[in-house]
Amino acid sequence: MSAPVGFPGLSVGHATDIVARSGTTAVVFDTPAVCGVAVHGAAPGTRETDLLRPGNLNPGVDAIILSGGSAYGLAAGDGAHAALADAGRGFQVGPHRIPIVPAAIVFDLSEHRADYRALGVQAVRSALTGSDFSEGSVGAGTGASVAGLKGGIGIACETAGGASVLAIIIANSIGALTAANGPWFRARHFERGGEFGGLTPPPEADFASVRTKRDAPAGANTVIGLIATDAALTVADASRLATAAHDGIAIAAWPAHTILDGDTLFSASTGRLPGPANPEDIITLHAAAVRAVARAMARAVFHAEPLEGDTLPTWRATYQSYLRS
Repeated sequence: MSAPVGFPGLSVGHATDIVARSGTTAVVFDTPAVCGVAVHGAAPGTRETDLLRPGNLNPGVDAIILSGGSAYGLAAGDGAHAALADAGRGFQVGPHRIPIVPAAIVFDLSEHRADYRALGVQAVRSALTGSDFSEGSVGAGTGASVAGLKGGIGIACETAGGASVLAIIIANSIGALTAANGPWFRARHFERGGEFGGLTPPPEADFASVRTKRDAPAGANTVIGLIATDAALTVADASRLATAAHDGIAIAAWPAHTILDGDTLFSASTGRLPGPANPEDIITLHAAAVRAVARAMARAVFHAEPLEGDTLPTWRATYQSYLRS
């Protein structure tokens, strides 16, 4: 199953620096979106997350920025902010337009450092001119890695009743997404249409052994992403959705939410459909978000492509023989 080619109410743009093996991804909303956030890792790098707490003054979010670059990557938010203001986005204060642009970063630094402010501008401009749902080694997923393999950006869509749920995830966890002794993904139970290989693990598949990025420093990891839905939500509802969606990380990666990860998920409601009417509908929406996140993480690794200077192999380079068997 391929990634969606569109999602009503938002557009996606990528900017990639191949030399630095890093990049930025922008998710721009057609109109300001209701957003929440949940940070479950101990080494996060974020911008404007306090604004998304229930009870704080929040006029709606214009875009979410996901970026590589560790703390340097937060500058992508500055570039995105400027590009959105130039496009007339944001709330009016006197003669000024002030866009709201929360952001989160992963650690993917190499010997070269990208101009993240410029990447933020480029990613927003790309999103404003046409949505790009590319996966793998592009945008903020360019330099991502997981234990033993290249990571990347993955995208998956689920339904919850009449609502849709979209997950855009950068898989860069300290933990592994596959068995310790083979290609089988931990998220296999949620796979659709052989989207990450369609491989059934044998009884001897080892999903219990702990594998990590050895000697990884704090912040050198982290899963970040966005869960979007067209169901109407309040800020409190959106924050709870983001919290629930973290289960998808824990299903797809082992271990997850460690002291060396900064796992951060944003959630957004475009509000095109009525919101959940009862607790059962809320649980159904949360479950769809969990499935979408788990699938998106596996898709990110499955679609990763080799780049010059890589220190880790791609899943396809390592396990291509399993796809032919």
